[in-house]
Amino acid sequence: MISIIIPTLNEEKVIEKTLSQFKDLNTLNFELIVSDGESKDKTVEIAKKYTKNILITKEKHTIAFARNQGAKIAKGEYLVFLDADVFIKNPNDFFQQALLEFEKDKKLIALTVKLKVLPEFETFWDKFFHFIINFIHWFSCNILNFGNASGEFQMIKKDVFLKIGGYNENLAVAEDAELFLRLSKIEKVKTIWKLTAYHTGRRFHQEGWLKVLYHWLLNFFSVLFFKKSAYKKWKEVR
Repeated sequence: MISIIIPTLNEEKVIEKTLSQFKDLNTLNFELIVSDGESKDKTVEIAKKYTKNILITKEKHTIAFARNQGAKIAKGEYLVFLDADVFIKNPNDFFQQALLEFEKDKKLIALTVKLKVLPEFETFWDKFFHFIINFIHWFSCNILNFGNASGEFQMIKKDVFLKIGGYNENLAVAEDAELFLRLSKIEKVKTIWKLTAYHTGRRFHQEGWLKVLYHWLLNFFSVLFFKKSAYKKWKEVR
């Protein structure tokens, strides 16, 4: 079984499309877990149509905390963490291929995939910067074994995830890259270039690529060298 864990906060605009994409996933056992940070809109109401596994996290509102809470009730051997606006084309083939990667390489404990903006929203700059980011993730993970991955999609063996304590809940930003860095110190992590996860690109389109990249890099290096995020809160974009 795989456990698909989706942290949410005021996601009524996209959550139905996100959850409904798995209605035809029938080639493997899976469960959907929604870990909600006290949404004020109809997110939870919509999610109830697709899963009974809904958590309301009333304590820390970092995305790391929400993901960890979801992992605590997960029953799957593999944990799949998705952002609330992430979409997978043909999930049956996608997850079969992802699981095959773990079967082929027994040392593999976590993987990520290429990220792209949905074709209906994608701009030239989305293509340009995502190619660079995807290459960096691939080179870091596959060549240097220096774990680095964005939180839009991460698939991890549950036993290893629990062993290292999951995401660092004190990090408001860069918790995703920090987790893969810790995982890579234990065993192998990979970026699977032939698999792609799509997202809306809403943060880049609202704030601009250069601004978002600046925030990412600032927080990444802060976590890498000082073990803490540069920011205490990550701005909500909906």
